Amino acid sequence: MTIDEDLHKLLENLPVFVKNHLYKHTHKEKLMEIVMDLGRRPEARFTTGPEYLSQKIISWQDLEYTTKRISKFSNDNRAGIERTLHRISCIRNRQFLINGLTCRVGRAIFGTICLARDLLESGHSILILGKPGVGKTTIIREIARVLSDEMEKRVIIVDTSNEIAGDSDVPHPGIGRARRMQVAQTDLQHQVMIEAVENHMPQVIIIDEIGTELEALAARTIAEKGVQLVGTTHGNCLENLIKNPPLADLIGGIQYVTLSDDEAKRRGTQKSILERKAYPAFQIAIEINEQNSWTIHENVKESIDLLLRGNFATTQVRQLTRSEKTMIRYRPLQTQTLFKNSHTANTSISSTQQSWVTVNYETDIHSNHLKQKKLVIYSYCLSYNLIKEVIAKLEIDILLTKEIKKASVIIGLKKHLQQNRKLQKIAKQRNIPIYGINRSSIYQIAKLIQFIML
Repeated sequence: MTIDEDLHKLLENLPVFVKNHLYKHTHKEKLMEIVMDLGRRPEARFTTGPEYLSQKIISWQDLEYTTKRISKFSNDNRAGIERTLHRISCIRNRQFLINGLTCRVGRAIFGTICLARDLLESGHSILILGKPGVGKTTIIREIARVLSDEMEKRVIIVDTSNEIAGDSDVPHPGIGRARRMQVAQTDLQHQVMIEAVENHMPQVIIIDEIGTELEALAARTIAEKGVQLVGTTHGNCLENLIKNPPLADLIGGIQYVTLSDDEAKRRGTQKSILERKAYPAFQIAIEINEQNSWTIHENVKESIDLLLRGNFATTQVRQLTRSEKTMIRYRPLQTQTLFKNSHTANTSISSTQQSWVTVNYETDIHSNHLKQKKLVIYSYCLSYNLIKEVIAKLEIDILLTKEIKKASVIIGLKKHLQQNRKLQKIAKQRNIPIYGINRSSIYQIAKLIQFIML
């Protein structure tokens, strides 16, 4: 990866005793931000931890020295340095005087999107989630460059706080050929988002920090116009959005539905359940766990439905190794007690609820039996090599057999299983449960095996 940070342009605007210490620091390439509060010692925060920079305390003159050398603070108390990505945020007292500064180092890191390059090429809208400081803005800056320069798409960035393209009228080269629209007031971001689509004919709109209900509604409007969206929002996982009413519209919105007695009995749930209202504005979600470890939801609609029903989903985890190779593995997504009202009491699952169905009605009798012994799978109309690949990725101990009598479970393509009456008869005689999936894909096979193993 290549890093462009222009660190000296930030340090030149700091008081002399702070600047000199940082210039000589052995780990200045790991610097994240510098904190200067009135009456306190200046502090530097590195990726390895915080550190005081001097015994001298910060005075009014020190704060004034820095504020006079940077751009004016906007109504969100943020400022920047011309032609850089650094951000300076201020803290004010009751008289509206600045008594604290947070100087955040901005870096354009080329190559950060290699973990999800294939997702960009799919053309689907992508939502990036993560806690503050995890690198969401750096990622979407690189996404803007890749989409505009390498994929030659018309890209518009709605840059509310000037963090993506820098605090100047000429955008930072880190965004490539993408165009940038600045937002005069933060509460008008949703209007600028709509204006970008109506006036400039973009193929892709990039938005940083979607945080209000109006912005979520604007994102939905843009998605319905057929424009690809790439956005970020605060939150560790998809469940955070479900619990956040203003942002729930990004993933389709959540509503309570009252079922009839018969329907509730059929589903094995309570009468009042949570359901998704509409299609999500974003088809793909990326959870930034760490800088080089991302959790991918390739189908947000399906993941949200499974979370609301209290069923598990298999998520994809991508990690960048030291050799800069991408490692992909799968893990089950655990649900929280928020969704316990929709847990099913019946182990037989309909094709509308999951991507597989149980063909044999004896499954509920033998679910405990399957857990007590080693799982032996007989595959019908599914590639053995494909199943072996899934087993290897999931790192579980499962045997494959070509003899039905040795199998503890049968899996196959749903349409072929339903046509083979002889196979169903043999399975019923030997009390072997049968599971069918709609498509022969790694994702569906992985989800099915995880379901059987639970």
